Amino acid sequence: MGSSNENSVYGPAKNPIDESYVPGGSSGGSAAAVKADLCHAALGTDTGGSIRQPAAFCNIVGLKPTYGLVSRHGLIAFASSFDQIGPITKCLKDALSIMSVISGRDDFDSTCIGDKIKEIDQEKKIKKLTFGVVKQAIDFPEIDSSIKQQFLNFIDKIKTQGHKINYIDLPLLEHLTPAYYIMTTAEASSNLSRYDGIKYGYQHSANDLDELIIKTRTHGFGKEVKRRIMLGTFVLSSGYYEAYYQKAQKVRQLIKKETENILEKHDYILLPTTPNKPFKIGKKISVTKRYYEDVFTVQANLSGHPALSFPLAGDQKFNASAQLIGKYFSETNMFHVANKLLNN
Repeated sequence: MGSSNENSVYGPAKNPIDESYVPGGSSGGSAAAVKADLCHAALGTDTGGSIRQPAAFCNIVGLKPTYGLVSRHGLIAFASSFDQIGPITKCLKDALSIMSVISGRDDFDSTCIGDKIKEIDQEKKIKKLTFGVVKQAIDFPEIDSSIKQQFLNFIDKIKTQGHKINYIDLPLLEHLTPAYYIMTTAEASSNLSRYDGIKYGYQHSANDLDELIIKTRTHGFGKEVKRRIMLGTFVLSSGYYEAYYQKAQKVRQLIKKETENILEKHDYILLPTTPNKPFKIGKKISVTKRYYEDVFTVQANLSGHPALSFPLAGDQKFNASAQLIGKYFSETNMFHVANKLLNN
């Protein structure tokens, strides 16, 4: 868990662009494997940006599909109402090809309601589109200056193609990350309670049942996982449920409605994938600041909309990535639009 991939039981994953830097997380291993040509493509799980953020850090493509488009059967759940499996690839076409295989209904997952998506002719023309650009994202105080500039250059490119850019307000942006972490840690606390060393998973030697559970969970979970279980247990506890969890649920409903309202007036929402470039392995960053690495990605997980991240052109070691958020189950068109925006 976490946006750096330094918390793995196998040690920190490394960014193939420069191995002294993190590849992002939590699907950073998948992104690093693709970038390093260890495999043609990989799958990741996106709970709050865990596919898109490492894809951005490794300058490749990542998709968080619409919630319910890909079966979660067999997935070890972090937060069941957020998690979605999606592809990490070197190009948009490969990601679409994988989605045409893994999408579609599944009798083993009652939340999987989307029809299998089909590949389309990438050569067909697209109509002039309207993009809503979140002002609070561009003006985010912690955004890296080069990421901001590359993103603004991309907006200029979109304008020259004849598309319309509207700058929109999303005042809830600063509340998304706190709401996300309250709800996901609560779900993680519940989901991970099954890992007690009795039925399956890691089991530590012990003399009695209490000792077995305590030692298994003490040694089997890493520091970040324990932190999130503790936070989730706290927000679900008596006296705090209403103060934290219920309020976070209300914020989630507000962002879902606001996202739907924006997409009624615009074809897509456009914003940077991450506020910062990759940081060095071992760099001391506060837990709170690390959690805010997800500030641009959690919106799509809170609302359930699809979000596609793709790298922007640049001559730096680590270039910026942009992401499109589209209407529910609009993945096929999103790939087509992103391809045209980048290559026209």
